[in-house]
Amino acid sequence: MSSTTALIDPSLRARLIASPETILEDAEVMRALVAANERTMGANIVDMRGIAMERLEARLDRLEETHRSVIAAAYDNLAGTNQVHRAILRMLDPADFAAFLADLEGEVAAILRVEALRLVLESAQGQVDPVLSRLGGVLRVTEPGFGPRYLGAEGPVPRPVTLRQIDGGARRLYGDAAAELRSEAVIRLDLGEGRLPGYLLMGSEDPHQFSPQHGTDLLAFFGGVFERTMRRWLA
Repeated sequence: MSSTTALIDPSLRARLIASPETILEDAEVMRALVAANERTMGANIVDMRGIAMERLEARLDRLEETHRSVIAAAYDNLAGTNQVHRAILRMLDPADFAAFLADLEGEVAAILRVEALRLVLESAQGQVDPVLSRLGGVLRVTEPGFGPRYLGAEGPVPRPVTLRQIDGGARRLYGDAAAELRSEAVIRLDLGEGRLPGYLLMGSEDPHQFSPQHGTDLLAFFGGVFERTMRRWLA
């Protein structure tokens, strides 16, 4: 009479029988068991269950990757929303126009994580008001029609927010920071009836921060709050 020798430790065998889900939930162990089963059946037998399992595993992997991508995008959107809200609250703090402009190139730019932030106002006077020139480097005064020419548009600027990648910014706007800039957001500002438009420019050294493929809703909202604040100062 022949005897059979147990290949699994009795205590381990007992635990597996008591909790078989520990094997079912381990993808690597299940793949090893399926492969062992296929070897015992021989090369001429097609295991339909094994094929189905492989397809289900591939589908599950795709679903998990999609799930991770959706979660990552949701976190990015939430972080961007919080960032814009913080910048707006900071922008509403100053009690005078000089402090408002100083905050733009200081705290507000830091919150938005941009290397350069410029407020461009079109003026028909042809020269910079000496009072404006003393209000800091964030403000630039340009000739009428600046926006369309700067963005290469045939007529009026078509969108309230333009995102684009650049190989350095315009020096007359960004000064010494221009050479390092690799992407830019241009927000068109409606400053009220009887006034020429303005533009808020944000320059970043990261070429991927402002891309034409990105959504513009948050920056459009920021621009809407900004232009309403500017109207109060200009009044």
